[in-house]
Amino acid sequence: MKPVASLGPRTLTGRYITLEPLEPRHHDGLRAAGSDTQNFVHVPPAGNPSNFDIWIRNAEHAIARGDRIAFAVRRLADGAIVGCTSYHEILPQDARVEIGGTWYTQGAQGGPVNPEAKLLLLTNAFDAGYNCVFLKTDARNARSRAAITKLGAKFDGILRGHIWREDAGYFRDTAYFSILASEWPDVRAGLVRRLA
Repeated sequence: MKPVASLGPRTLTGRYITLEPLEPRHHDGLRAAGSDTQNFVHVPPAGNPSNFDIWIRNAEHAIARGDRIAFAVRRLADGAIVGCTSYHEILPQDARVEIGGTWYTQGAQGGPVNPEAKLLLLTNAFDAGYNCVFLKTDARNARSRAAITKLGAKFDGILRGHIWREDAGYFRDTAYFSILASEWPDVRAGLVRRLA
């Protein structure tokens, strides 16, 4: 297997958004963006940006360990921070990486922000030589599952009883999706059409 290149951290810029590697200068914007708790019904408290101090501490620890590359999502039209997205489970030895930890303010949902963020992240990963990019979500999160499917990712299955949700009192089933390098040209073309 050919070695993969580094995923960054680096700034990734499109027509509508820029993905900026997470830094302290983003904290105020992310705190404000993460204040809408309706966005995080399916997210455990430790991963929930509405609990900002816990969320940012966990994110910064994962970044320091090399387990995560997190990005603040900035809308170019007005310069506002409208969410966050990340690479997780960065496994260069297997040429596999997860895109996750993604959330947006309600005003940034349903438009070009998410498809362009995924286009930027997927392009960066496949250009670096990764073979598989995967995404996962709570199996109960119909909105997230529909958004991932609309990207062109293939449904791989459900890992049952995957995560204990103490706040909700149940074991979360996790739905897994993936895109392989061989599928990327078609997925990319679909995302470009959506953004045209």
